Amino acid sequence: MTQPLAPTGAPDVHDALPDEEYSLPRAEALLAGTLALMTGHAQACCDTHRQAMGRKIVSNLQMLAHTGMFTPHFGTMLRNLQDRWSALACNARPDAGAAHDAPARALSAAEQRRALWVPAPEVVQ
Repeated sequence: MTQPLAPTGAPDVHDALPDEEYSLPRAEALLAGTLALMTGHAQACCDTHRQAMGRKIVSNLQMLAHTGMFTPHFGTMLRNLQDRWSALACNARPDAGAAHDAPARALSAAEQRRALWVPAPEVVQ
């Protein structure tokens, strides 16, 4: 007996994977995890978590670049991303940066984002 087909002609995925367990090839799983870490890095509330995620992102990008499972162009892009994230991770360390960066480092991540907001006008016509 075969599984009922969804309207698209594909087997019903919800019956096959009731607990939403996914089976990805190693490189795809590593790429998915790296993208999730990048999202977490952008949304992190404290620098401690951001630094740890940055280091793990660099490590994952290095492993992805050397898997040999991607085209040469994609590998080049991964190495470029790794270089950029390495520079970002180095600049995020508390002891890195020039003296003029001290006020910016004193602000929390939320305050830094808020500092970029445009202030509301005092008078609205």
